[in-house]
Amino acid sequence: MAKRDYYEVLGVDKNASEEEIKKAYRKKAIQYHPDKNPGDKEAEEKFKEAAEAYDVLSDPQKRQRYDQFGHAGVGGASQSGGFGGGMSMEDIFSQFGDIFGGHFGSFGGFGGFGGQRGGRRVNRGSDLRVKVKLSLKDIATGVEKKIKVKKYVACSHCHGTGAEGSDGTKTCDTCKGSGVVTRIANTILGQMQTQTTCPTCGGEGKVIVKKCTNCNGEGIVRDEEVITINIPAGVAEGMQLSMNGKGNAARHGGINGDLLILVEEEPHPELLRDENDLIYNLLLSFPQAALGGSVEVPTVDGKVKVKIDPGTQPGKVLRLRNKGLPSVNGYGTGDLLVNVSVYVPENLSQSEKDTLNGLENSPNFQPNKTMKEKFFDKFRRLFN
Repeated sequence: MAKRDYYEVLGVDKNASEEEIKKAYRKKAIQYHPDKNPGDKEAEEKFKEAAEAYDVLSDPQKRQRYDQFGHAGVGGASQSGGFGGGMSMEDIFSQFGDIFGGHFGSFGGFGGFGGQRGGRRVNRGSDLRVKVKLSLKDIATGVEKKIKVKKYVACSHCHGTGAEGSDGTKTCDTCKGSGVVTRIANTILGQMQTQTTCPTCGGEGKVIVKKCTNCNGEGIVRDEEVITINIPAGVAEGMQLSMNGKGNAARHGGINGDLLILVEEEPHPELLRDENDLIYNLLLSFPQAALGGSVEVPTVDGKVKVKIDPGTQPGKVLRLRNKGLPSVNGYGTGDLLVNVSVYVPENLSQSEKDTLNGLENSPNFQPNKTMKEKFFDKFRRLFN
């Protein structure tokens, strides 16, 4: 099922300000919060949908890519497991919990899912960035790429906890497992209560008393992973796509970072790209241009035959419909523009010179007034 427009999800205009987007998200999140809708799967999906929309529209760079390329520009090409595979509850509460005030996990005073977090901080791994080179053929059809990435992964010995065995951790004595420290100060306005991340456990609610011998208590180790990337058709040079959760693993468990994929186009030996159109420079001999005929021109799918009319002039552009590249949003396909040039030989034999001299005075080889005006008009348009 296709994803809904993010502006529609939050119920805001495309010109909405950051503050308007934030208010709209807060309203939706409270409306569909799991605590207010226990067991309601539809409300849970709408809660996640609103968070995903806010994640994009609250970030200026993501919002710009989304406005230009739609869901594919921010990783919405795959509906499951690939780009933009959706946000988990862990993602949402760790990234956006503070939008409601108070500490992470406390959504407007509700208990349940949010309150059960106990204020603990959820670690998040760092993002990874890779470059993927694509041919025009890859871009025209979309492609699956397998890449080997060196990254941090969860330690297999301790399963990412950083602790050796089940008795390797204990509840933090400072925060009693809450992950936060509450302080009350007397001021002229009365008592003021503040919450800060626990300095002892770093907000995790527990401390390691016996480190894992494999990862030395970090919970992560360096390793290699082969990742399958599904590139949508129509992407362009410089476009950045993302895969949720395919970045570095987090210390002591938590949420993996994202894998950010930067698209690079490999130059084509014969075709040039102009947005979704492709351009080919067809060089004809003088007899071909004068007599006409049939020639082959390259496309991303192989060669096709093109008819050349007798008397074809240099600079004429032949348009082959739908032989270009598809739009990344699926809105049609570009064309192949064949620009005609005529080759004038530089070295002629004496017999060839004699032949041309014999044709010099032929009326058909002399441009008439109409032809001169036509070429002058074309020349003038180049400078206007």
